[in-house]
Amino acid sequence: MQIKSKTRSISVELDELYGKEGTPERDAFRREAYAYYTGQIIEQARKEANMTQAELAAKIGSNKSYISRVETGRTEPKVSTFYRMASALGLSVELTPTVQLP
Repeated sequence: MQIKSKTRSISVELDELYGKEGTPERDAFRREAYAYYTGQIIEQARKEANMTQAELAAKIGSNKSYISRVETGRTEPKVSTFYRMASALGLSVELTPTVQLP
């Protein structure tokens, strides 16, 4: 009895769903994915700090709706705002040259 593998490469899946690497569609997907991932990091850190969105917003001079948009990936904070958020949450940011971003 032969069993056929249904394993597929994630690259093949991404190519089919969002286009090949370097296409505008794939680049847009990558930017959206990074925005979502950034938001998840902020949300998790905020919850671990037992802080509400309103409290974080007040600490960085923003508003609750902005924090919500960041956490859901609808907007990506500027680098300076990301650093203010990290600092307000008691986090440090370490930059390492491991991933090339578009």
